[in-house]
Amino acid sequence: MGQTKLLACLFALLLYLAACVSASAQVTSAANIIFNAYTNAFYRSSGLGKDTYFQNTQTGGGYTTFWEETEEIECVIDAYEWTTNSAYKAIITNLLNGFVYKHGSNWPLVDGYNDDVLWSVMDFARGGMDTGMTNFCDVARSNFTSVFARAWSTNDGGGLWWKYPDNDQKNACVNGPGAIAAYLLYQIYGDTNFWEESSNIYFWERSVLYNGSGKIYDHISITNNVVTLNTVPTTYNQGTFIGAANFLGQTGDAMAAANYTRTSMGSGGILPQYGIENNNSGFNTIFYRWMMRFMRDRGLKLAYGSWLQQNANAAWNYRRASDNLSWCQWLQQTPAATNLYSWDCISSLEALEAMPVMITNTLSITNVSSGRMGVNWSYGTLQDSTNVNGPYSDMTNVSSPYTVPMTNHQQFFRVKAP
Repeated sequence: MGQTKLLACLFALLLYLAACVSASAQVTSAANIIFNAYTNAFYRSSGLGKDTYFQNTQTGGGYTTFWEETEEIECVIDAYEWTTNSAYKAIITNLLNGFVYKHGSNWPLVDGYNDDVLWSVMDFARGGMDTGMTNFCDVARSNFTSVFARAWSTNDGGGLWWKYPDNDQKNACVNGPGAIAAYLLYQIYGDTNFWEESSNIYFWERSVLYNGSGKIYDHISITNNVVTLNTVPTTYNQGTFIGAANFLGQTGDAMAAANYTRTSMGSGGILPQYGIENNNSGFNTIFYRWMMRFMRDRGLKLAYGSWLQQNANAAWNYRRASDNLSWCQWLQQTPAATNLYSWDCISSLEALEAMPVMITNTLSITNVSSGRMGVNWSYGTLQDSTNVNGPYSDMTNVSSPYTVPMTNHQQFFRVKAP
């Protein structure tokens, strides 16, 4: 190619890119981007409402664990309720049917952890309300009744046992969810027995596992009639205590637990980092869910909104640019070459659905080095064409910035947003 023709082509490219900076700039919510990134990486469905699930890792790895799966399903329920995107209803329905396909509908028979069963109860109660499918609600009611019968005990004044048939610990991780699950069933059926059970569970937890100033203790162990108290707090337990307190009108308790979490847990306002590939990796998901509901229900955005937004911003800013996945370590960059676990990414999904980050997408160019230029964009799929009017094709395996040799043929670019 002659020098004049090369310059002309480059000039055309520069003009087109410069035009795109303003023409293609758009403000959108990170909620849609993170949801699409998460489901593209992990959601798998037969389309028949049977074998539908979130896979363990980006490359497969089978199913997640029973309780991790329930949390991932509930995040889709949250996404629907936060965004009112009706497309999420079909995903909720498929996931709940897929859960029954794998685990049946009598969960105490397949899982001895009472908290696991209660999380599933919440999924099916909320999913049933959101989709209008009363059969899901009925499954929730049946399983709650079964697990309450085996877990509630008058030892040490009441409370739910954590694991059956061991019955040697009463944990916040089962009593908080138990109070919430019972209240949801009260909302659905209007049966005051569920309200009474919710109240009894909550006030037992408050009397035994609450320090009176916002800190929720982890559990008590009972061995040979000797009671041992574990006082370690987690965002899981802080969150479910807030959720139950909000439902039962105990707003002072909920605020105390929220304030304790903000001032005494985490670092610099960012929620605690629990590490990856372990049971605790998704704990901040639970806190975000119930903290957001409390803040919205009680009109407390002025008090807590900037704090929750700070965490959502961190989840977005430390995402991986190549696929927009973000892990649970919000003080560190999501690693580029890691095969991520769905469980490790769920807290970022929850945070960005609850407190969307508004972002501006622009297409721009930079001078990368001698003889090369860079094409930069915030998110979406880069497309190219040899003609300004198209047709344009998706470019695969490219990420921003995409470098272009100045000796290339005439080339035009645009970004297809999700």
